[in-house]
Amino acid sequence: MTSQTAIVRDATEASFAADVVEASRTRPVVVDFWAAWCGPCHQLSPLLEAAAQRHAGEVDLVKVDVDQAPNLSRAFRVQGIPAVKAFRDGRVVAEFVGAQPAAVVDRLFASLAPSPADRLAEAAVAAASDEDRERGFRAALEEQADHPVAVVGLARLLADRGAVDDARALLARVPADPDARRLVAELEVRGQAVDAGELAALRARAASGDARARLELGQALAAAGEYDEALALLVEAARDPELRPEARERAVEVFRLLGDADARVRTWRPRLAAALY
Repeated sequence: MTSQTAIVRDATEASFAADVVEASRTRPVVVDFWAAWCGPCHQLSPLLEAAAQRHAGEVDLVKVDVDQAPNLSRAFRVQGIPAVKAFRDGRVVAEFVGAQPAAVVDRLFASLAPSPADRLAEAAVAAASDEDRERGFRAALEEQADHPVAVVGLARLLADRGAVDDARALLARVPADPDARRLVAELEVRGQAVDAGELAALRARAASGDARARLELGQALAAAGEYDEALALLVEAARDPELRPEARERAVEVFRLLGDADARVRTWRPRLAAALY
């Protein structure tokens, strides 16, 4: 818990998107749909505000007067009040209707607040040294073995010190996490690095028309961070039926490393598709 003052605000139809939907992408928001004439609403309100105070800085509380926001009431199917809906990442993740006892309210806020592993991982991310970060990530993983932030954070520290196999084993705990998938791709790409002499030899072979050398040069350039030149070579290699599966795999690894929002991915992905088909 924190010693901060709870954030409790009134939202209107005009401000709801910012105050609730977008704000919930940063931290959870509990919305209290209420009305001044509603007796049970006045019974529930102090319980919500007390819970928000206990979780200040972790969960926000927003109040919506249904008489002033009929469109929101319809959009969220509010048929009785008080109606409480919890938002995380822009969507409703929990809700209840009617005046509830303090225990129910407390359980709702507790389910939304950061877990002990969340707090440890967050502190580790902000730590000043690699030693402190590693200690924090390991402590978070003792609380939750598959905590994605702690897994990825510790895996990156391990990879940077050369313990790549240990990093890969750790990342296998969270195979669906986007950041973990990106780091796995980064490790695969980095594993194709060559020294300056080998790079020069690959350039010479590729210039002479060696298709395999073009593929290997593309891999090596990707490992060096020369992504545009690397992708051009990998896409060209994908036109060769014998090299196509390997070239496609290497190009896709680069796409994963860069992320879908990267302009180079948007440029080269359709070109790879054209080369494959």
